Amino acid sequence: MRLFLITNLLLPFLFAGCSESIQQPLKKDGELVILTRVGVTTYSVDKNKEASGFDHDLVQMFAQEKGLKARFIIAKSDADVLRRLMNGEAHFAAAWQIPTEEPDIRSSVPYFESRNILVTHEASLPITDIKQLANKNVYVIEGSRQETALQEVMKTVPDLKITAMHSDSELDLMEGVEKLRHESALVNNAVFSIGNNFFPELQDSLEIGPAKPIVWLFAHGVDPELISEANSFLERTQKNGEMARLRDRYFGHVDRLTQDDILHFMERLNSTLPLYRGLFHTAQIRTGIDWRLLAALAYQESQWDPLATSPTGVRGIMMLTGDTADSLKVSNRLDPEQSIRAGAQYLRDLRDALPDSIGEPDRTWMALAAYNVGMGHLNAARFLAKTLSSDPDSWYSMKKVLPLLAKPQFYSRLKSGKGRGGEAVIMAENTRVYNDILNRYERPYNAFPPMRRKHESAQGINKRTNPDRFEVEPAYRQIFSIPPASR
Repeated sequence: MRLFLITNLLLPFLFAGCSESIQQPLKKDGELVILTRVGVTTYSVDKNKEASGFDHDLVQMFAQEKGLKARFIIAKSDADVLRRLMNGEAHFAAAWQIPTEEPDIRSSVPYFESRNILVTHEASLPITDIKQLANKNVYVIEGSRQETALQEVMKTVPDLKITAMHSDSELDLMEGVEKLRHESALVNNAVFSIGNNFFPELQDSLEIGPAKPIVWLFAHGVDPELISEANSFLERTQKNGEMARLRDRYFGHVDRLTQDDILHFMERLNSTLPLYRGLFHTAQIRTGIDWRLLAALAYQESQWDPLATSPTGVRGIMMLTGDTADSLKVSNRLDPEQSIRAGAQYLRDLRDALPDSIGEPDRTWMALAAYNVGMGHLNAARFLAKTLSSDPDSWYSMKKVLPLLAKPQFYSRLKSGKGRGGEAVIMAENTRVYNDILNRYERPYNAFPPMRRKHESAQGINKRTNPDRFEVEPAYRQIFSIPPASR
């Protein structure tokens, strides 16, 4: 009983302390606390524990500009974001949120627009009117604003059934519809655009509710100056192109492929990729480039056909030119092992040859373009970008400049002459989509050399040996220049 009384007495002070911390003006090198959610538009962490996402990157840009350190708190749902924000657990929320009617929560200026899309399988009859939702079961993420939107629909369609799922990802809902486990799902339009590349048999049947602005939400008591600075930042990034570049990084390539393109890729992912997966793994070990990116490039080049030949004379699964093959000591371009090894090495060489001023992921996308059009033409396009007051280190800018290599008024001024820059852009952007799909369906390959206990047989571990003695496989030792273990 005494513990209960002490706890209840302390709780108001604990929340007051939290609230006071966010009410204080942020100082230089201070900590900016942000609520977000895991999702394809917001925040995710890769195998190297590096965070990324549209909302994450946008907040980081703001924090760096203000000399602040950003600390992210992960909420479970939209409802959890609001609850924790009202408790004063963060300065603001950047989690693909829409304005709220809560009087104590303030919104930033909008920086995106979101719509709720009803997703169904193409084998089912399309739903074109809200009244058709009667007796339909629609899946949503528990605590999401899509669940709230459907609850509003129930006022006019009382027979609508809502199933709220415990999940971090709306892509899981889309997968359920694709596999016919769910009758339908309600997701936001940005997620649908991305997910449609993973699940091409889905269709956007109906838009439910009006479009809503996406904003940052600020906790009660936050310094008004912080809100003003955030609004100025969002408005400025809209005008100077930084917002457009960030949108392009996460969403600029998602609508490039047709349904037939994706279905064909998915079929070959199951039937053909297994034949070459091991070769791509080995190429990753040699070059450090994720095998799934190499496989995506190979599919874009040849659709994983080791005998492919183009009218211009490039050949093999990685479509190497004769000169490139000779320089990389390839005796037979139609041999998939040689082709994949050389193609991966060539891509790494191109990426390494780019100036240090080009960061990732732009560096990789430009290397892909150079794989198609050649480094000479890419450098010419970068020079042309400077003359046009465009950023030669930005893929977003170079996507617009590269096609100019095919126009006489531009290539006539360049030593490299005419180039197929538009084709290079298409190739790089398509490869990005195939890479996204592979990242969802194929596991990363752990290229770190496996460790074996001393005297371990090929059949298994000899349990009588000392478990603290390990030795690197000889093949890996040679690749990584690792000296033999001391005896």
